[in-house]
Amino acid sequence: MRGMEAWLQAQLNALLLMLALPTVGLPAVFIIAFVSATLLPLGSEPAVFALVKLSPELFWPAILVATLGNTLGGAVTWWMGYGAERMVERATHKPMTEGRALRWLHRFGARACLLSWLPIVGDPLCAVAGWLRLPFWPCVLYMALGKFARYVCMTVALLYLWPSG
Repeated sequence: MRGMEAWLQAQLNALLLMLALPTVGLPAVFIIAFVSATLLPLGSEPAVFALVKLSPELFWPAILVATLGNTLGGAVTWWMGYGAERMVERATHKPMTEGRALRWLHRFGARACLLSWLPIVGDPLCAVAGWLRLPFWPCVLYMALGKFARYVCMTVALLYLWPSG
């Protein structure tokens, strides 16, 4: 058992080294942003801020890579919602269209995905957009716009709060 434990620790160390921001900053930001846009509770702003703090010349590349990763993660979440709705409909033989939040989302349509940047509710919002079969590409466009604005605002605010000494 000791050998297996040592092997797992070595694998974890290799993964952490691979994701180290100074070494492979933009790929690490992409992966963290992608994973944080799924239903897993992970924030990507600290990774973006850390990279920009270490390498200020990467401000716009970091923002764009984080936006791309987070938007693709939101698109995956949209598809998860779409698939879940189809499975429920197949199992129950009726669509689920009840609820105040669902009616609100139907009313605003794909534009509601602008709010996908919000903490706690943003990721489930992408899943519900898929569940409601809102049009995929307009949802992705609105997700990208909202997420881009969030990364710019959060990174600028954090840089202002922690200026270089």
